[in-house]
Amino acid sequence: MTGSHELNPSFMAINKDDLVIPLIDFGPFFSGTPSDKHAVALSITDAFKTSGFLYLKNHGIPPSVVSRVFSSSARFFDRSQEQKDGLGWTTPQSNRGYVAIGREKLATLDETGEIESRRESAPDIKETMEIGREGVDGLPNRWPDHLDDEGKDFKETMLAFFEMCKGLHTQVMSSIALGMNLPEHFFDEFNKSEQGNTVTTALSPCSSRISMGGLQVRSPRGTFVDATPIADTIVINAGDLLARWSNDTIKSTRHRVIQPPKPEGEREEDSPADTYPSRYSIAYFCNPNNDKVIKALPGTYGEDLHVAKKYTDVLAGDYLVQRLAETY
Repeated sequence: MTGSHELNPSFMAINKDDLVIPLIDFGPFFSGTPSDKHAVALSITDAFKTSGFLYLKNHGIPPSVVSRVFSSSARFFDRSQEQKDGLGWTTPQSNRGYVAIGREKLATLDETGEIESRRESAPDIKETMEIGREGVDGLPNRWPDHLDDEGKDFKETMLAFFEMCKGLHTQVMSSIALGMNLPEHFFDEFNKSEQGNTVTTALSPCSSRISMGGLQVRSPRGTFVDATPIADTIVINAGDLLARWSNDTIKSTRHRVIQPPKPEGEREEDSPADTYPSRYSIAYFCNPNNDKVIKALPGTYGEDLHVAKKYTDVLAGDYLVQRLAETY
């Protein structure tokens, strides 16, 4: 398929139960004509306004790097529980370090009506390693580099990956700016690399017979649709803060991760009935600088649009700490 075809919003990776998620070629945003660049930007913002999700290809992160990151993450989670606990997550302000199975609890009030009892009875069955920007006074990353050479390799691998993700984050935000009729570099001041608050999370859900599958996105019909992996692509979702920032012009769509199925053809007697293969994933959370005020973007409200501001202004850092405190 040609690049021009993939820029066509009709080329969809997912189209089920009224949920439409496009596959977007980001290559022309890097090297195409101004018209190509604008077309990519519109495709991205259209996806965020409709489903809140998209697949991105030709994003600039080589497959070899992705493979190394996953391999290094798997080796990290294979460490003893004692070693991992020694690198434990401490506070929402830091948001760095190892999070053991059951610590993070993402059950939501609107789903259950009894959030605390639900969280106690059904905590998230996964473990994670949270990695933030290096060199923040009093908020160090919790690396295993002092343990052995493999720990040093994990640190080197993840830091290099972190820098690549930061670069892509800047470009995606520029595309959102263009797609919303803002100056291309509108978001740059909110995401300065020396002050940024982004976090890379390596996740390894434990094997458990919870359910089968992987990432699922909630459709307009209320069903959860499989977001089937596509080779060499990144799945991007807008998230709650960007939805708030855009005065709900952009959607934050509910999603979940459920356990993958056993390999096809595997017999029940070959493995315990209550287990499924582990599922590894890498998430990069894009957060604005802590000291930046988040308020409704220009063009998302006003008398001419007959739309009022829906949210009060909030400091990005305060918002993030509040959400983390609710989660852990």
